[in-house]
Amino acid sequence: MKAMILAAGRGERMRPLTDSMPKPLLRVGDRPLIEYHIEALARAGVDEIVINLAWQGVQIRETLGDGSSYGLLISYSDEGAEALETGGGIRHALPLLGPAPFWLVNGDVYCEFDYPARVLDDAIMVHLLMVPNPEHHPAGDFGLEGGRVLPRRGAVEGSAGQSGGMQTWTYSGISLLRPSLFAGCRKARFPLAPLLIAAMKQDAVTGETFDGRWVDAGTPERLTALDDLLRSGQA
Repeated sequence: MKAMILAAGRGERMRPLTDSMPKPLLRVGDRPLIEYHIEALARAGVDEIVINLAWQGVQIRETLGDGSSYGLLISYSDEGAEALETGGGIRHALPLLGPAPFWLVNGDVYCEFDYPARVLDDAIMVHLLMVPNPEHHPAGDFGLEGGRVLPRRGAVEGSAGQSGGMQTWTYSGISLLRPSLFAGCRKARFPLAPLLIAAMKQDAVTGETFDGRWVDAGTPERLTALDDLLRSGQA
């Protein structure tokens, strides 16, 4: 099975840390953040990972190499000087990913999720891993009802059933996608979210919740807190 790690972003919120280093190579604990993803995917039996590159991408190539030291193959999808955003980056990498569903992982999160041998039903385009809403994102991203993920409009923060609404959850940055989600998309710069919402409206997105440790390490403060946690041995 294949996976893709999104690693092309400039990391504006992480500056000045990312002025000379790509965000996925920032260290937490005793290693670069991206290595936690690679090792977890390797443990799950993923045999090839595609990593997209833009800002300081050569550093990622030089650090990770061909993946042999992790027991898998790493391929790179180079987007040039300017990243193509999430949707455009995945669309650009499709020739490397092939026709089968693949795991997608945001490179700037930390997650202790054990990737299962997940299979998508024929009518399902995407399966999302959802987490409880963190303090910095209390409204969440989407609703989850009967295993189906729904757009957040009309959802209610808090417990399921409150005011007739549904509980909202935050998208963890981890999902299983069919390449056909991008059918009709041209090579361009565009976000992933509109494609996800369109698929939700077709009842083609499932989801599950994860209550284990997950951290969006997207700011220097959250990165430092995660680093302290991992070095203290509490993780």
